[in-house]
Amino acid sequence: MKDSQARPRSRRVLDRSLLVLGTTTLAAGLGAMTLAPGLSAASSHREAPLIAGDPRADNTDVYAFTSPDKADTVTMVANWIPFEEPNGGPNFYAFGDDLRYNIKIDNTGDGVADVTYSWRFRSSYRDDANQFLYNTGQVTSLNDPDLNFRQVYDLVVTAEGRSRTLLSGVPAAPSRTGKASMPDYAALRKQATFGLPGGGTTYAGQAEDPFFADLRVFDLLYGGDLSERGQDTLAGYNVNTIAIQIPKKQLALRGNPSRNPVIGVWSTTERGGATVKDSRDQGTAAQWKQVSRLGNPLVNEVVVPLKFKDAFNTLNPSQDRTVQPVVDKVYDPILPKLIQQVYGVPAPKTPRNDLAEIYLTGICKACGPIKADLNAHRLNKDAPLKRIVPAEELRLNMAVPPTAKPQRLGVLAGDLAGFPNGRRLADDVIDISLQAVEGAAQTGVLVPALADGDKVNANEVPFGTSFPYVALPHTKNVNRGPGAAGRNAEQASTENTAASPALKPTHAAALAGAGALLLGVGGFRLRRRGKDS
Repeated sequence: MKDSQARPRSRRVLDRSLLVLGTTTLAAGLGAMTLAPGLSAASSHREAPLIAGDPRADNTDVYAFTSPDKADTVTMVANWIPFEEPNGGPNFYAFGDDLRYNIKIDNTGDGVADVTYSWRFRSSYRDDANQFLYNTGQVTSLNDPDLNFRQVYDLVVTAEGRSRTLLSGVPAAPSRTGKASMPDYAALRKQATFGLPGGGTTYAGQAEDPFFADLRVFDLLYGGDLSERGQDTLAGYNVNTIAIQIPKKQLALRGNPSRNPVIGVWSTTERGGATVKDSRDQGTAAQWKQVSRLGNPLVNEVVVPLKFKDAFNTLNPSQDRTVQPVVDKVYDPILPKLIQQVYGVPAPKTPRNDLAEIYLTGICKACGPIKADLNAHRLNKDAPLKRIVPAEELRLNMAVPPTAKPQRLGVLAGDLAGFPNGRRLADDVIDISLQAVEGAAQTGVLVPALADGDKVNANEVPFGTSFPYVALPHTKNVNRGPGAAGRNAEQASTENTAASPALKPTHAAALAGAGALLLGVGGFRLRRRGKDS
């Protein structure tokens, strides 16, 4: 009797154990399958905590330069959506319908935009009820019936308090979904390039990301021993580009680029906000909130402290001087101290009036220690001097002609048409900025220990020779998986291998399968016992 009661009890224990073990094993397997591909990345394109979670609004770079093939015009390029993997379908990369994208120009030096170009996009599908593809066949034109997803936009210019629509309902170039789908993307780009009334040209669509850099700078400044350099982290990725080419006279103060050649440029993204109103409110104007801002490269990344990065993205340049903690970091920056700590290169003495000149006032003999009249608003003969304020803008002296043989180090190499006098696509802003924070703009001498910079000196593909100059978008996937051709030894060494504690997907699937099997056996035995009893 004692023996017959013990046997069923032990069976129940066994069955329940099978259920518990099966459930645990299944959960572990499914968890591993979910977590295994969860790689994360960090980059200068995601410079502030809030904007890093809002890629459609995230400005990645701004460029402004005298057009090399049309010297009476200025080309401005602004990019959004960092790290676009070319094969990132089926929902590829669209501009936000709820966003307003702006390029702003200050020609008086008061930190307020005198001319603003604004783009607003609208999306549509030809068939979203019976189709899941972005395009259903080869796309040869922007009106191709095989292009399922489309975006059109309006372009408005605002100057002297008045807004004027330049373009309405014109198409943007689509994301390049692959060579089979879009074998001649150059033709699509041409169709998406529009002339503007009164002169000028604009383009909106996808492009290769023109920024080149080794972003392992954020791994203790290239690994703490300069061993992590020479790899273009942005190579292979695309961005969404808005480019516009405008006659200089439309940008200059009083329409006179000869007397007033200096402009400040920056881009912003605004998001439409909720509006609370009652029946007495007659106005219907949308409420726009600025969520991203970009002028000079790397300012919000390495100058502005973490605590103020999100706030900086909401500021107008006219407000910069009122945020003392940020102004303090221009005069007493963090980066040179880190370089001294890691590499023993002495930080230049503070206050850094040279950096304030580059970022806040523009370069002129009366502005600071850099003895040159280059790109300060004070150089505009008709600028009201009392209204000029320190403001972070990408300043360009439009009177400086394009250089026949551009130097990647720009002004530091004696090429006055390059950064920080505006910014061209090929300017090596990482190496220039690294030298500038170490005082090279003031001394005129490169810091020998950092002369090689990040060892990425050029973009991985050449730029165009005519508007919009950015290269065509990539189609080849960036991540080619473990062991794929083209992956270097360092990449291979950091991949999950059999010795890694992380489970490979196949192992995780097997574990999940075993869990399901144990769960089934345990459940079956319990159910059968219930019928027998």
